[in-house]
Amino acid sequence: MSADRKISVVIPVYNEEKGLEMLFQKLVPVMEGMARDYEIVLVDDGSTDGSLEILRKHADEKIMVVELSRNYGQHAAVFAGFESSDGDIIITMDADLQNPPEEIPNLVKTMEEGDFEVVGTIRKCRKDTFFRKKASLVVNGMTRRITGIMLHDWGCMLRAYRRKVVEYMVNSREHSTFIPALATTFAKRITEIEVSHAERFAGESKYSLAKLISLHFDLITSFSEFPLKLMLYLGFFLALGGVGFGIFLATARLYFGALWAAQGVFTLFAVLFFFVGAQFLAFGIMGEYVGRIYREVKRRPPYTIRRIY
Repeated sequence: MSADRKISVVIPVYNEEKGLEMLFQKLVPVMEGMARDYEIVLVDDGSTDGSLEILRKHADEKIMVVELSRNYGQHAAVFAGFESSDGDIIITMDADLQNPPEEIPNLVKTMEEGDFEVVGTIRKCRKDTFFRKKASLVVNGMTRRITGIMLHDWGCMLRAYRRKVVEYMVNSREHSTFIPALATTFAKRITEIEVSHAERFAGESKYSLAKLISLHFDLITSFSEFPLKLMLYLGFFLALGGVGFGIFLATARLYFGALWAAQGVFTLFAVLFFFVGAQFLAFGIMGEYVGRIYREVKRRPPYTIRRIY
């Protein structure tokens, strides 16, 4: 029976003290109104403001607070919440209230009626900045190409997962990964629904340009070998082009003399810089893959839980 399935709501929290009281005011009535067994798992990801104190104040039999030893990042915090939860359906959402908790019953209903394993969401009338919207377009297009799953909005945290999918993800023990994309490797029946989107209730987004770039690299190196193949093809064509250009310069020197070759010195420098730049790009991409292998081989935990309240 669907009414017997427990629902877990996993929320990573990092310096959100100004909006936490409103989060509880909105989320708890929604969960109570569903008339089902539930738990709310809030993961404090090394907050430096008063977030942890507010979370501890609300901890009870229905609200679990997981305190991490330091700031590990949003996805690591979500994994800590996954590992600490025990619901049959797990909902993830941000603490900033940009996706209203009132959408949770719609996710659960869609999952149960369609027997889906993952339910994603599409943010209607997004209230983000122009830069965030454009960055999302890049991430969405890249993720669709890499995973082969034609979902429209991969960046929305409000999502629903079956317990077995969550267990597969937790057991995979990948250190740097993009959770929505990882879930598609373990789920067959996937869908998405539209949800409302609002301005942040308080505070600022924790995703800076540097973190967005890091997320892109995690996405690429976690789920695709295309960059390595691209370097192979690029190296082949650059080498072929270099040979062709060398033949062209030798031929031009024979026909036009040494003076013409001296006048082409800037062209040679331009070509040289191009080749050097391509090499550094290739080394950088290989470094990303080697770095991931190094982190996995060390087998250090992606997060450590300091205490559970």
